[in-house]
Amino acid sequence: MKVKLILFVIGLAMLSFTIVDYDKYFEITKNIELFANVYKEINANYVDETNPSKLMKVGIDAMLNSLDPFTNYISEAQIENYRLMVEGKYNGIGARAKKIGDYVVITEVYENFPAHKAGLRAGDQVLTVNKQDAKGKDSEDLNQIMRGTPKSEVEVSVKRPGQSGILDFKIVRDEVNIPNVPFSGMVDSTTGYLCLTTFTENAGKNVADAVRNLKKDHPSMSSLIFDLRDNGGGLLHEAVNVCNAFIPQGTLIASTRSKLKEKDLTYSTRGASVDENIPIVVLINKHSASASEIVSGALQDLDRAVIMGQISYGKGLVQNTKSVGYNAQVKLTIAKYYIPSGRCIQSVNYVNGQAVHLPDSLRAKFKTRNGRPVYDGGGVKPDVEIPEANYPEIVQKLIDNNYIFNFCTDYLQKIPTLKSTQEVQFEDFEQFVAYLKNHNFDDRSDLEVKLDELKIQSENTKDVNIKEDLTNVQNKLERAQWQQINSNKELIINLIKEDLSSRLFFEKGKYEIKLKQDPLIKDAVELLKQSDKMARVLKP
Repeated sequence: MKVKLILFVIGLAMLSFTIVDYDKYFEITKNIELFANVYKEINANYVDETNPSKLMKVGIDAMLNSLDPFTNYISEAQIENYRLMVEGKYNGIGARAKKIGDYVVITEVYENFPAHKAGLRAGDQVLTVNKQDAKGKDSEDLNQIMRGTPKSEVEVSVKRPGQSGILDFKIVRDEVNIPNVPFSGMVDSTTGYLCLTTFTENAGKNVADAVRNLKKDHPSMSSLIFDLRDNGGGLLHEAVNVCNAFIPQGTLIASTRSKLKEKDLTYSTRGASVDENIPIVVLINKHSASASEIVSGALQDLDRAVIMGQISYGKGLVQNTKSVGYNAQVKLTIAKYYIPSGRCIQSVNYVNGQAVHLPDSLRAKFKTRNGRPVYDGGGVKPDVEIPEANYPEIVQKLIDNNYIFNFCTDYLQKIPTLKSTQEVQFEDFEQFVAYLKNHNFDDRSDLEVKLDELKIQSENTKDVNIKEDLTNVQNKLERAQWQQINSNKELIINLIKEDLSSRLFFEKGKYEIKLKQDPLIKDAVELLKQSDKMARVLKP
């Protein structure tokens, strides 16, 4: 009787699972058919002409936007962008651009790639591409034209500031390989510096090689700064390989857990390390995400490095790509990852695509190898927190509205050719202030916006005093704007020198200037000089 009852319960359970699966797949089939019918009717009967590919992409994007921000559709036209993200490579000319005004302007040229060899420069305004008018085009529109099959040709016409006439270039496309370790060098006689900008292919090998070369070329190097600021992540296995440079073989770095338990995985270091003992400070900020958080979090959990900076982004999700035909891909979230202490640093949940932050009460406490407390659900919290390092609002407006970029374009026309970063100097701050005034810089503070509203409302008033008062306030705000700019003089001069050095001496030049003036790097050097303080940070 008991056997019959057990068999009946098992049969009932299997039947319920079958019904659930049937209902689920019926709903999928029904809704696919509904979507296809709506799509066909729109394309056939809508009053205006439609673009079938664009219409479909909008529909797919809307569907995926209801999940999480990292699940995306990658169309055939976007494949080169995806290649760049994963491999650090794409087929094109080797330049970055940004829309400034009506035209796209070249903002960076990569050394020894086609654009550089052809003679393009930062500051060049793109007028036509393959004889197509570029006015009003976005940088992404031009990227899709400039990227293409290696050895194919693209014709670009530009207007160069300071020169009359139009410059024409025929550029032969090639594979552009952007290094994920753009710079490594010495801050001083004993402190090495290494920057990793993305976790594309061979990131682990390139980090290991950079550390080996620093040790070989600078035997006096006794500590290292590892910069992961603004590194948005990339390949999970490369995060493990990067850790392997500093962690012994066979050490667990991360594990992933998905919907299906049989697909759960663990990732451990597999090779010999480069240096398991050198003191390390890892720099992170709020834009350090995903693989950057695996590396910084794992080195923290294993008490292998001191983490310095601001709390990281908090992305503990793993994505994978699946081909969906016609050279298109879908990138979807398949799992969450966990670092050695057992914590997941995912700081938010997603409901209908919207981020919902976890309250403190839901965060669990974990311990590092030495027994230090660390917490899940909120990104990687630095061992040494430095106050938010964002630029002051007025400086950010100078950057966002291209005043520093455009000033440097003009400034380079007026100075002789420089031969090294040591010659990159800029002391005449009043020249920059005069440039801002000549170009009608206005920071448009929140108070100014409100004041403009008040002035409109006061137009019909007969009270002269009110109008005078508003004018006086406006003049005070105007003076305050220039006072703020002067109070940030040192920072602005540093940004100008970085921009100038980047244009003249590419990535190497930019980092050589950065090492001399970056406040967080200075803080890291100071900490590394105090071995007792480093040891205290890593103790429970």
